[in-house]
Amino acid sequence: MLTPAAMAQLAGLFAAAFGAATLLPFQSEIVFVAMQVAGNVPVWLLLLVASIGNTAGSVVNYVMGLGVERFRGSRWFPVSPAQLDRAQHWYARWGVWTLLLSWAPFGDGFTVVAGMMRTRFWLFLLLVAIAKTGRYAVLAWATAQAGG
Repeated sequence: MLTPAAMAQLAGLFAAAFGAATLLPFQSEIVFVAMQVAGNVPVWLLLLVASIGNTAGSVVNYVMGLGVERFRGSRWFPVSPAQLDRAQHWYARWGVWTLLLSWAPFGDGFTVVAGMMRTRFWLFLLLVAIAKTGRYAVLAWATAQAGG
């Protein structure tokens, strides 16, 4: 049974992982590693919570991507029509497999473009979940190898 403090830490990890997957500048890895080193929560639960939070944040990006086209050409919109065209062309060329890079710092953009390109949601969710879970699994392994 988890203590209330451990539950609060897991909620914080979920929030950090969720925020890190959006276009906001969050760093969930620091929270994940600190919690793993502290040892108050089983690693499998850290992996589960971080992966779900990070994948859920990517779903927000996907949904935002569904509506991006209506802002094309707006003066206030931070992405130019040429940049949107380049992103769509790149995604059309490399396809859904780019979502396996969604774990990387630049990968959040792929999740937005996947929404713009109307990628089937189940496929989006599967590939992003694999990528996000894989990243946290590697992080947990590396932390354990370092003695954490």
